[in-house]
Amino acid sequence: MIRNVIWDVDGTLFDTYPSIVRAFFDAAESLGRTADPTEVGRLSKVGLTHCTQELALRLGLDGKDLGTRFAAFYRAIPPALQPPFDGVRHVCEDILAHGGTNAILTHRGRASTLELLSTHCMAPLFSAILAAQDGLPKKPDPAGILRLLEQLRLDAAQTVALGDRDIDILAGKAAGLRTCLYRGEPGHARPDFAFLDFADLVGYLQLS
Repeated sequence: MIRNVIWDVDGTLFDTYPSIVRAFFDAAESLGRTADPTEVGRLSKVGLTHCTQELALRLGLDGKDLGTRFAAFYRAIPPALQPPFDGVRHVCEDILAHGGTNAILTHRGRASTLELLSTHCMAPLFSAILAAQDGLPKKPDPAGILRLLEQLRLDAAQTVALGDRDIDILAGKAAGLRTCLYRGEPGHARPDFAFLDFADLVGYLQLS
């Protein structure tokens, strides 16, 4: 049985991408350009820095200016409008009920991660958070996962890495964990389990 889950945040725990896309669109519009939301969505799932750089290049904008404006527009979007995905809370609660541990590894900042968790009353469900400020190499490097395994004394054989992108899966595999991909397009990473509904994850984790 899987006892522990190391979670990604954006696109995995919380449905944040629509707000991220909106903020990039508004930032570009404030600079006199029109961004394609579909393109922004694809670029942002690679990473926010990547999205900023590519969007600036394609729209003929200064990347630093676009990034600053994106950050301002995104901060203005309330966390209440970036909800947890259906079934996430139930999985987290079941993990705890079975004596397991939930932890977070994210490229997002710690303050905004805590704000999302607090707004949606989910902070008590997580034992540890590693965020951008911790200065660890970004996924797909396994350093963050290895740090959490050591910090929380988790058994790798009873722990999965869960995310919505290849980099989450690659990081988990490099750390010796089983991996789960949520709503992502399986690429060369080949997760152990891919799913679209958190109800299906419960069965895979053998929590029911």
